Parts: sequence; structure tokens; C-alpha cells
Amino acid sequence: MLPFSHEQFVQVFALYNERIFPAQFGAYLLAALMVVALFTGANRVVGTGLGLMWLWTGIGYHWLHFTAVNKAAWAFGAIFVVQGLLFVHASVVSRRLRFGTGAGAAGLMGWAYIAYAAVVYPLLGMWTGGAYPGMPMFGVTPCPVTIFTFGLLLLAAPRPPLWLLPIPLVWSLIGGSAAFLLQVPQDWLLLASGVAVIPIALGRRTRRSPATG
Repeated sequence: MLPFSHEQFVQVFALYNERIFPAQFGAYLLAALMVVALFTGANRVVGTGLGLMWLWTGIGYHWLHFTAVNKAAWAFGAIFVVQGLLFVHASVVSRRLRFGTGAGAAGLMGWAYIAYAAVVYPLLGMWTGGAYPGMPMFGVTPCPVTIFTFGLLLLAAPRPPLWLLPIPLVWSLIGGSAAFLLQVPQDWLLLASGVAVIPIALGRRTRRSPATG
């Protein structure tokens, strides 16, 4: 049983989206820059972009808004902030997080997840009865950020560091299971995404990309 109603959940999104506007457009611009960086070998741009999305969501959504209806959001925000810092460390400090443009089934799945998070996710939300501003938006809310992250991790070459995987997996289970109770069908994919994506990401053995970017 959740400590808040579906109506309260929608109200949080409505207030959040109104307060941060036009950051939603900024999230798409950042994502476009990250996609270009995949093709130019600018690994730090991709990893830092992911870090910014997780940090923004942890602080802006969880801590500053979702805590109004769910005190567990303090913990949720904390793990999102930690994950954001891990992405920045992996891409800028240790430079162990490198990306390619994808190959084989892993690459196809990676691009499918990216397209789903950025394009299909909001459209499906509106098609199933959601309406802006009372709906989760790409790049600034937890579930589409996590789906987008899984897509990019599938493009990591040769594979992402193991310590980048637990928090996205945990959130895929938390957010995905709550989606059924909260009637958010665009999040249903999230429940199975971690279980499906992480074994593929761990099993990849593609050639390491040059340490550029």
C-alpha cells in the first residue's frame, strides 16, 4: 500500500513541471548532445550528461517535490544523487566509462531504450490518458531517466563498470512495480528493463573504445 494516492502523485508532477519549466526542453537538448557525443567519442560528455540527469532528479524531483507526499523520497533522492556522482566519477575522474554506437542485439536494444525514453514514453503517457503537466517527463523524472540510462549502458564499450549497475536496477524494481499501482503504463517497461538489460550489459565483450572525450 502506497502512502499517497494517484491524485497526489499526479499533483506532484504538475507542480514540479510547472516550477522547472523550461528545463524539460533543456533535458532534450542535453540528450541530443549526448547522442552526438556517442558518434564522436566524447565519453565524458555522455557520462557527465547522465550524471546531471540523476543529480537533477534526485534533488529537484525527489527531495524538493516528492518528499511532500512520500518521506521515502529522501532516501530515493539520496541514491539518485549518489548515482549521479558515480557517473561523473566514472566518466571524468577514472574515465572507465566509455561508449560506442552499438553493435548486435545489445546495440539495437540500447537504441530502442533511448528512443523509448525520449520519444515513445511521453507519447504513450498521453495516449493512455496522461496530460501535461501532471505526468512524468523525459530527462527530469526518475523512470524515464532510468530507462534512458539502461539504453546508454548497453552502448558502453566494452561494458560498464559493475558499480554503476546496482542503483538503476534497484530503481527499475521500485519504480516499475509502483507503476502498476499508480496507473502509469509508460513505466511498465521499467519493471523488466533491469532484469533484461543488466545480464546483456555484463555479458558484452566488444572492443574497447579509445579513451577520448
